[in-house]
Parts: sequence; C-alpha cells; structure tokens
Amino acid sequence: MSQPTSRLDRFLFVAVLVVLVWLPLPLGSNRDWSVGLLVLLIGGLGSLWAIGQLRGSVTPALQIKSVRAALPLLGLLLLTQTWVAVQWLAGLTVDNGATFQYLMLGLAYSLLFLLVVSLCHTRKRLSLLLGTLVVSGALQAFWGAFMTLSGVEWLLAGPKTSYVGHATGTFVNRNHLAGYLEMTLACGIGLLLALRDNRPFSWVNLLELLMGPKARLRLALVVMVIALVMSHSRMGNAAFFISLLLVGGLFILIEKEHRLRNSLILVSLILIDVLVISQYFGLEKLKDRLTNTRLNDVVVNGDVVQRANELRDDVFGYAIPLLTERPMVGQGAGSFEAVFPQYPGEDIRLHFDHAHNDYLQFGIEFGLLGSLPLVAFTLMALWYALKALRRRDSVYRSGVGFGAAMGIIALLIHSSTDFNLQIPANAATFVVLCAIAVLAGSHSNRRQHKQPL
Repeated sequence: MSQPTSRLDRFLFVAVLVVLVWLPLPLGSNRDWSVGLLVLLIGGLGSLWAIGQLRGSVTPALQIKSVRAALPLLGLLLLTQTWVAVQWLAGLTVDNGATFQYLMLGLAYSLLFLLVVSLCHTRKRLSLLLGTLVVSGALQAFWGAFMTLSGVEWLLAGPKTSYVGHATGTFVNRNHLAGYLEMTLACGIGLLLALRDNRPFSWVNLLELLMGPKARLRLALVVMVIALVMSHSRMGNAAFFISLLLVGGLFILIEKEHRLRNSLILVSLILIDVLVISQYFGLEKLKDRLTNTRLNDVVVNGDVVQRANELRDDVFGYAIPLLTERPMVGQGAGSFEAVFPQYPGEDIRLHFDHAHNDYLQFGIEFGLLGSLPLVAFTLMALWYALKALRRRDSVYRSGVGFGAAMGIIALLIHSSTDFNLQIPANAATFVVLCAIAVLAGSHSNRRQHKQPL
C-alpha cells in the first residue's frame, strides 16, 4: 500500500518544475552568474533530497522502479564527470577554469536527472512535468514572437543587440530558442498523443481532440510552431520536421489498430501549423534563408563573384586538427575557446567560442574517453523512448515515448550544425528529456486517491 506523499517530497517536485521554467530566462543560463545559480539550485535540491532519503521522509530511491531503470544511464553520466575531474586534477586541460565549470555543470545535470526520475515516477507527476515544459516553451515562443512582431525587441533584462528581426525568446541566439522549442514541442505532441483515448475512429472524436478540452494544448503547440518558424533557424526547423516525420511514421506503422486516427492527428500538426498558420509568420523568410545558403565561394572564370555566407563549414575544417591532436584524452572540457584561435586561417576573422557542432566539440574537449559514455547515455535513453513507443497495451506510455524519442532525435540532428548542448538551459532540458524517456516505460500508474501530487 502506497504511503502518503510527504511535504518535503511535494516541495522538491514543485521546486524542480520551477527551476526548469527558470533556466531559459537568464539568456539560457549561459552566463557565469546564472551557471553558478543553476549549480546552486540543483545542488541545494539534491542535498534536501539526500537528507529526505536518510530520514525516510522521501520515498527510498531503490524502491522506485524508474530509478532502478535509470541507474545505468546515471552511471554513464557520472563516468563522464569522473573523466572531466581527471582532466582537471591531472592537468590534462588547457583551460582549468572552464573545465572546472563544466565539471560542476555536469554534476548538476547528473543530479537533475536523478531528481526527475525519482520525483516524477507517477503518471500524474509525469504529466505535470510534461505540461510544465510545454508551458515554458509556449512562454518562450510567445515572448519571442511578440517582441519580433511588435518591433520592440528586448531580452529579459535589456534590448537585443543581435538577431533583430528573428524570434529568440529570452535566449541570445535564435538557434538556441529553436533547440529549446524542438524539445518542448516534442513534449507537447507526446502529451497530446498520450491523452488520446482508445475509442474507434470518428470525425467527431478527432474534432473533439483538436477543438475540445485539449484545445489549450493545441494552442500552445501552434504558438511554439509560429515562434520556431519566426526564429528562421534553418537546422532548427529542419530537425523538428524531420524528427516528426521519422518518429511519426514509425508510430503509425506500429499502431495498426488506430492507424487512420493517428495519421490524421500527425497530418493536422503539419498542415494546420505549417502550411496555414506559419505562412503568415515568416515561412517565406525561412525559405529564403534555406535557398540562399552558400557554403563555398561562387567562382566564375577564376574570379570570386559571391562569397560564402556560412563560416561554420570553414570552422569545422580548421577544428579537425584539434580533434586529431589528442583524440583519446581531449583538450579539456570547455577549452575550445582557448585552443581554437591557434588553428584558423586568415579567412576566419570572427571570434568562435564554440565549434557550432556539438559532436565535434565534445570530441575535441572530452576526447574518446569522455565522449563515449555520453553517446551511450543518449542512445540508451533513445532506446527506452522507442521501447515505450512500441507499447501497444498503453496509450499513455506510447505517447510519452513518442515525445521523448522525437525530442531526442530533433536535438541530435540540430547538434550537427549548432551548439545547443553547450547552453546550460538546453543541455539541462535535454537531460530531463532523457529522464522522461526512462519514465515513459517505468513510471507508476497506480491511482492514489485523495493524495496530492
């Protein structure tokens, strides 16, 4: 028989949700002070959780099915943090300060992962977690779209100085808003599918899903799609729709019994949101950015008639020697900004603090020894999500698995051309998404009558 939820347990759960909403607000938590606050907040919550474990005022972790399922993933995260600690202590890094900061962030992400799988292990709490991420994404989307449409463009604490005319939310970079929205949109779509019923298909039921009590969730998805398009992030939009088509196609193939209904739900997301609504909010500008992208100079009769408008391709090329120089041990977590200036040619005149490719940057900084556990962590989380997606016996579990798989795949695609995983708010949300992947198939669905949260 389940025990009543303690006040400490409820406080920790609500506090984690508040932290998740807070993280994107101070420029994606991508400033030294906000990084310190992130570590302090999660460290404080983790300490309270540990005290609760010792005093028995919080459900013992090893009695929770989701925690037991998540232990291998947690071990992989901690293995990477152990390697970063070795880099820092053994002097294997070229930037001690940056490596220490990455170590503290990595430990905070690991602790956040543990908190989520231990505190959100019931269906009600998992739904609240997904709903909180959707609300946070919708707020970011509304802020970004409203600022852009009004022409009075401000971040949370001051006017925008870059990416004017593009939706950025409270992030500095439009690509980071796009990365955040990819994950929150996936959570929203997953929640929408999780809350569907098993009634036979009818047009009335479909209209009820799209226009009935779940209309608020649909409205949040519409707002987020509008902001995603208005960010004009090429890979952000491509990653979202590729992941939706990939996971959606798999979902439709697996779910044979309700194939027509599920197909219409997913098609409605694409047709209504993109072809109708987004047409009025910058879809043409996004198309122009895609068609006008040039990775190389245009040369006619030996003369350069058009310069490449993308420097990232050149940065990738110049960064390869950093990868081959110390492939096993890496240059040190967070050290890219310190070591890259030695390598670029004269055509790279801008300052690059990141490689604009998460895979390349992790390889350069963490080396093979530190990167492999992160790869295994991500693939295992994706496996959990796809495993839940295949659960034909549970509409809820398959829906949540859909959202987790879609969000993970979207950010993995986007990471090939941007550095979302170097932004604390997005990295933390990605870790939470991996925790949701575990929870999708291992949460408790028991009914706890008259018990809050």
